[in-house]
Amino acid sequence: MSAVRVAALQMRSGTEPEANADAFEALVREAAGKGALYVQSPEMTGVLVRGRDALQERIAGARGAILIERARALAEELSIHVHLGSTAVALDDGKVANRAFLFAPDGGLTATYDKLHMFDVDLDNGESWRESATYAPGEKAVVADLPFGRLGFAICYDLRFPQLFRALALAGAAVLTAPAAFTRQTGEAHWHVLVRARAIENGAFMIAAAQGGRHEDGRETFGHSLIVDPWGKVLAEAAHDEPGVILADLDLAQVSAARAKIPNLKNARDFAVSHIARVEEAGARKAS
Repeated sequence: MSAVRVAALQMRSGTEPEANADAFEALVREAAGKGALYVQSPEMTGVLVRGRDALQERIAGARGAILIERARALAEELSIHVHLGSTAVALDDGKVANRAFLFAPDGGLTATYDKLHMFDVDLDNGESWRESATYAPGEKAVVADLPFGRLGFAICYDLRFPQLFRALALAGAAVLTAPAAFTRQTGEAHWHVLVRARAIENGAFMIAAAQGGRHEDGRETFGHSLIVDPWGKVLAEAAHDEPGVILADLDLAQVSAARAKIPNLKNARDFAVSHIARVEEAGARKAS
């Protein structure tokens, strides 16, 4: 298969898993009804809530599994690939995984991926985030084979680490992903340029479903879900922060064409960094 219709879902997930699962299902059905064979949702589709205790309460037991089971059932019913961009999953040690799931058209689980990089930052507008206080980082990069090409996984803050995307491309990924919940401040400054850069520098498609708007827990996310081709052209964008669906038809032949024009994956060389320090004694220059 050389061409495929894909979709990215833009959401405004709230604090209740059941309501989020319902919103997710409606958007998946809309995307499938428009011909999408692969559908991606944003980071933290299942629940967005501040506070470790509140999160733990909402992902315990059946409430934590409702979205995962809904995604599996939709993939099977609609005969599509459903990429649950991420949802919180409770771990045995009391922490949480920020985990992506990819379900096949027969309902089988194709792959999972745990977000590698934790968003531990202090922004200049007063926002402060410490994901590592709640979440356990993943340990492995992941690629998975789909009928239309090899898919590489990333989540949100991973987007700022180009070495991850380069490793995925070198592992054969033709389609790279970055489902996200970018803050409004960082999204306005960096979202478009980062998504397009990851596509251009790897000669790969980028699919980035996003959270958008003001959420029930008070946070604001940027929206602007994107699908970008290997030359950096934006094929589809939700040019706002409202929930919805964007679609694009991916011609996978464009990947080999872009990599042939700019063969940077082949031309890359290993190198060492040489540190040259020039130290002058005080007054030496003046005396000369």
